[in-house]
Amino acid sequence: METPSSLPALVAWLAFALAFVFGAAAQRCNFCTMGAITDVVNFGEWRRMRMWLLAIAVAILGANGLWAAGQIDLSKSLYVSNNLIWLAHLAGGLLFGFGMTLASGCGSRTLIRLGAGNLKSLIVIVFLALAAYMTLRGALALLRVNVFEAVRWDLGRAQDLPTLLGGLGLAGPLARWLVPAVIGVALLIFVFKDREFRATTEYVIGGLVVGAVIVAGWYVSAHIGYLAEDPNTLQEAFVATNSGRPESYSFTSPVAYLLELLIFWTDKSKIMTFGVAGALGIAAGAAAMALATKTFRWEGFNNTEDLVNHIVGGLLMGFGGVLALGCTIGQGLTGISTLAVGSILSFLAIVGGCVAAVKYQEWRIDRM
Repeated sequence: METPSSLPALVAWLAFALAFVFGAAAQRCNFCTMGAITDVVNFGEWRRMRMWLLAIAVAILGANGLWAAGQIDLSKSLYVSNNLIWLAHLAGGLLFGFGMTLASGCGSRTLIRLGAGNLKSLIVIVFLALAAYMTLRGALALLRVNVFEAVRWDLGRAQDLPTLLGGLGLAGPLARWLVPAVIGVALLIFVFKDREFRATTEYVIGGLVVGAVIVAGWYVSAHIGYLAEDPNTLQEAFVATNSGRPESYSFTSPVAYLLELLIFWTDKSKIMTFGVAGALGIAAGAAAMALATKTFRWEGFNNTEDLVNHIVGGLLMGFGGVLALGCTIGQGLTGISTLAVGSILSFLAIVGGCVAAVKYQEWRIDRM
């Protein structure tokens, strides 16, 4: 049995290993949320979108299955609170979605592209991390707290759909497994009814693997990393998480904390956390797959406009991702797996922001 002193290292290594698998699979099957949305908008092509929806279905069914079985308690996560900060979710999601389109990919895709040799992604990561850290703890934190997060609804109970429906009369234990089951199965039916998607084996495997990694991430932080009584504080604790709560994968705030760790490396209070290890793992996994498949190649900027778009995109993702409490993975998979209303709002806003950016880019091209 792991001792409390060795548990943080175990959680971090498991987070790295799972993210390594995520990065390798995403690099191999071209898992990209921005790409999935733009495929639909520009070409009416739904296969990559179905891969993302398959990952969502697996994450919902797996995470809520663990919750219903008493293996984890997601009501203690940051997504499932009584307060619905709806303005932050909507504004942050829109900004993140717009930014990820300018930057040619969301936070996870940027790390994956960086692992495969894309130096443009390095610039995006730096500016994303700066903006995210400023929004978490710096000058932009005042704007976040006093403007966006100040607008909220107190729902009087946890904001996940099973709890809310339980409050409307559906028996709590029944709602805990029935609601996720209905939503998850409905998504699976939609995904697999398409013959072309079923025939694209790598997309099917990609969706299954990514969704399973999200579920495994919850298990690592909320079960393996859970202490009913921390010997130092005599309170329950979720070790090696930046939020001090159960987490699965997200790639906005963790990139900011990675920057913080690198800057304050000799500060013993800064440790390798689940999120930071995940950010490193996904890049390492993508690099390994790119090298194994001989697709690794160095890439740089074509012109100044390309550089500016990626810098602005990184800044918008950093600010918007923290506002929305997550990115396309942090909210679009991890948050959605809890069926939190805020995560659903962020998910829809990210899609809307991406579509708006695609239309903006088309308008720019038409004017040239």
